[in-house]
Amino acid sequence: MMELTLAHLNQLWGEPICIETTSLDNLLGPVCTDSRQLKDGNFFVPLMGHFFDGHDFLQMAFDLGAQAAVVSRSSEVPIPKGLLHWIVDDTLKAYQQLGLLHRSNLNIPVIAVTGSVGKSTTRELISASLAPLGKIAATSNNNNNNIGVPLTLLAADSSHSAIVVEMGMRGLGEIERLSRFTKPDIAVITNIGNAHIGLLGSRRNIAKAKCEVTSHLNPTGLVVIPSGDPLLEEELERVWKGSVFRVALQSDYLANTSYDYDFSLCSPDIDLKARISVNKGELYLEDEIFKLPLEGTHNARNFLLAIAVSRTLGVSNQDLKQLQVKLPLGRHDVIQIGGITFIDETYNASPESVKAALSLLASKPGRHFAVLGTMFELGDHSLTLHREIVEYAVDLGLDGLVIVTKGSEAVSMKEAASSLRYFAVVSNPEEAFHPLRSWLNSGDTVLLKASRGVSLERLIPIFFDNQSISN
Repeated sequence: MMELTLAHLNQLWGEPICIETTSLDNLLGPVCTDSRQLKDGNFFVPLMGHFFDGHDFLQMAFDLGAQAAVVSRSSEVPIPKGLLHWIVDDTLKAYQQLGLLHRSNLNIPVIAVTGSVGKSTTRELISASLAPLGKIAATSNNNNNNIGVPLTLLAADSSHSAIVVEMGMRGLGEIERLSRFTKPDIAVITNIGNAHIGLLGSRRNIAKAKCEVTSHLNPTGLVVIPSGDPLLEEELERVWKGSVFRVALQSDYLANTSYDYDFSLCSPDIDLKARISVNKGELYLEDEIFKLPLEGTHNARNFLLAIAVSRTLGVSNQDLKQLQVKLPLGRHDVIQIGGITFIDETYNASPESVKAALSLLASKPGRHFAVLGTMFELGDHSLTLHREIVEYAVDLGLDGLVIVTKGSEAVSMKEAASSLRYFAVVSNPEEAFHPLRSWLNSGDTVLLKASRGVSLERLIPIFFDNQSISN
């Protein structure tokens, strides 16, 4: 694999200015968009936003020893004399072009992961499942947007065997742009749910947005999906004519999980068909047993998606049987405090992910309590979906529920919770401690789940400071 030199950038933006100061035969240095992290030899891309302009730091970048930079044609900030630079119409687009050029030059498979729920978890499962191939570059934290995706691409190098890119969106057209400057070889769509339905209006539009990942997919590539969603199947058939790999759990089709179920009676197009034992934490696939790396039926399904990807790229079943996965903070962190088990799912929430977390909670021994915060961006569907969550919790037999909200959702949720023995509505995470303190006993399990803006994780330190609350 040939490494990129500064001369390669001419094919993107033409001839640079101040060419006499730096040899274009030099290798491209690390690309940096954050002036606070600039180091000697970095290639600087000054991004522009509503409240900031990276061009304000061009002089600082030059003084710190920046190798070169791109500069927006519209910028009025003086360019330091002697700074090698290319003039471009849009520095963000230039950043994305640079990511694509680098990705293409590496010539390693790129896997794009999108969906309404479980993107980050599936991303981590895929990265872990591909580890037998060598080093894997993958999206970190929530870097799944126009800036984060090229950051992931540019972080890869010739020592990596694959790149796993998470793609998020808040509207139609966004994933198409991410796909355009990523050109993935495999696309994974985890599901079509209600997350962002307030922004897109319907699940059909959400399906359209997620299937945009195929718009620049390698024509000989592959789409991996869970089987059984008519909206996803319909949209995928409309936009993608290539290969599709479907996975399914036996429980997706049958309420009772008898092990002699014939999947072919349901769908002949499922490529991976598995059943799980929740109590044993095992997945049974093609007469082989895999240890589930994460708890919950929803994560077993995500694991199947990862197996489909890794199998496609040549990883053996044996390498996947004892997979170890560490998720980012706020995603299924199990914490023991004063005899009480807390399941920290505070990073984010949507109707589907809350229901999945509640199901996992209900599978635990002892009594079950949940602290649920508002789910944002549900628009006109918000009241109905919040009420459905509480109804689901009641049906599961939860012992108690605290709702953290300042919105109108509280009324409908309170009505749905009328049969619960323990129920409270509070306006912030800290206030949730008080009802829980009077309810909880040693051996209980508590789920914490809310949208990111609720900051429900603020409740956890209060329990650490008061570990003697259990009765």
